[in-house]
Amino acid sequence: MLPSRRFNGQLALTDFFNDFFENRSLERVANTPAINVAENDKEYRLEIAAPGMCKDDFKVHINKDGNIVIEMEKTDCGCKDKEKENKECKYLRKEFSYSKFSQTLLLPDNADRENIDAQVANGILKITIPKLEKPKAEDEKRVIEVK
Repeated sequence: MLPSRRFNGQLALTDFFNDFFENRSLERVANTPAINVAENDKEYRLEIAAPGMCKDDFKVHINKDGNIVIEMEKTDCGCKDKEKENKECKYLRKEFSYSKFSQTLLLPDNADRENIDAQVANGILKITIPKLEKPKAEDEKRVIEVK
């Protein structure tokens, strides 16, 4: 970061941008995939942006606390693996990449934990969490006899 220059007690605009872009806490945001959460009467839906990922890159499970854990890990091993497949390696520059992500989400009480479904298509991991049926209205109200 450049030394701060102040004009009338104000930080110079260039220093503001240097401070902003050198803030290391922003790195976590850049590596975190976008997540959409939606619901309707029958289910909750999670959509996680995962371009270039396939189903083998994901692990989805319910932990001991009853929360859903979504993990994804992608490794690009580079030219050696390509040579095994094609006996040729055409790219002149390819930067190695490694991505790892883990997110734990609290499930609502009415989530049907036994029937959760997860699918990957078109760069999006979609997780469907059915809702448990609501008890009948007559079951909700119960009169207690006073003795």
